[in-house]
Amino acid sequence: MNLSRKYQLTGAVVLIAVAAVLLKYRDYVVNPWTRDGQVRAEVIQITPRISGPIVQLAIVDNQFVKAGDLLFEIDPRTFAASLAQASAQYDKAKDNYVAQQKQVEAAQAQVEVTRASLDQANSTIKQADAEIAKNKAEFQRQKDLLPIKATSQKSVDRARANYEVSVQKRKGAVASLTQAQASLVQSEADLAEARANLGAPGDANASIREARAEQEQGELNLEFTQVRAPVDGYVTNLNLRLGSQAVANQPALALVDVNSYWIAGFFKETLIKRIGKGDRAIITLMSYPDTPLEGYVDSLGWGIAQQDGSTGFELLPNVSPTFEWIRLAERVPVHIHLEEVPAEIGLRVGTTASVLVLTGSADDDQDAQVPPVPAALR
Repeated sequence: MNLSRKYQLTGAVVLIAVAAVLLKYRDYVVNPWTRDGQVRAEVIQITPRISGPIVQLAIVDNQFVKAGDLLFEIDPRTFAASLAQASAQYDKAKDNYVAQQKQVEAAQAQVEVTRASLDQANSTIKQADAEIAKNKAEFQRQKDLLPIKATSQKSVDRARANYEVSVQKRKGAVASLTQAQASLVQSEADLAEARANLGAPGDANASIREARAEQEQGELNLEFTQVRAPVDGYVTNLNLRLGSQAVANQPALALVDVNSYWIAGFFKETLIKRIGKGDRAIITLMSYPDTPLEGYVDSLGWGIAQQDGSTGFELLPNVSPTFEWIRLAERVPVHIHLEEVPAEIGLRVGTTASVLVLTGSADDDQDAQVPPVPAALR
């Protein structure tokens, strides 16, 4: 009897354990999971801005670098010489600007001189007109006095001469006025030309701005000879050597941003409807199977590339054969944001991961303990 009860008790414990395991396993079966996951990160293509031979290589393959660390240096001598030439041109442009300012000042002074000459000519004409009127009146008076013997013929002749001289003086004053007007027009034209040659004043001057831009470009090119890391990361697939020719706008090496790791899980389209943004995710790396990582669903993809119907041979549509009794579900990418990654785990881009998403867990307690994914689901 005791032996039978012992067997019953043992059987009950076994049944309870099996039931607990099945219930736990059911949780993993119910929740969407996939073995088709990959570690991803932002891979920055380090591209030089200028061309030239590499004279310093400060890194080795797979080295960790901090943002701002020197990666390699391009021969700076050519760009230093170009900068010196641009600086000289900038100084020359400033000197030319000063000289053109002086020309404007001289042209302005000449305009003032010609205007003074014009005013003087107008004043001379007015004086000549007054003198003509005076001499004409005197000449007429002498002529009127001559018949009554109140004056002499000599006085009449002298009055006539004075009148005729004053008329000639006025003609000379008119000629001077015309010349002064022509000189004023010419001096104003010279002033306008000098101002046009000078351009905008101060730092807004086009010649100075152009020379300054050339100098700044030279400074940038010299700075670009030192290629530095834009982020913290790992140098990957380094094929550069001392003396290699760096070519502008062509990638020279890759840098994996260590602060940008995420997991790309590719789930069957039949499971996507059960996944929501913010749902907690359990990630098991193939390289670290006993250390599960936690994260959450950051976003779900809205499209994948279509193979059927793409252009194939002779521009005909390319259609893959299928079996009518088998319908393969397409896989949709799901972006998984990693939370805290243990220090002993080294994430590597492209490595394999299994991902399990806990359905409806977006608002659950984030501090709850998450067990590793069962080996059958890895």
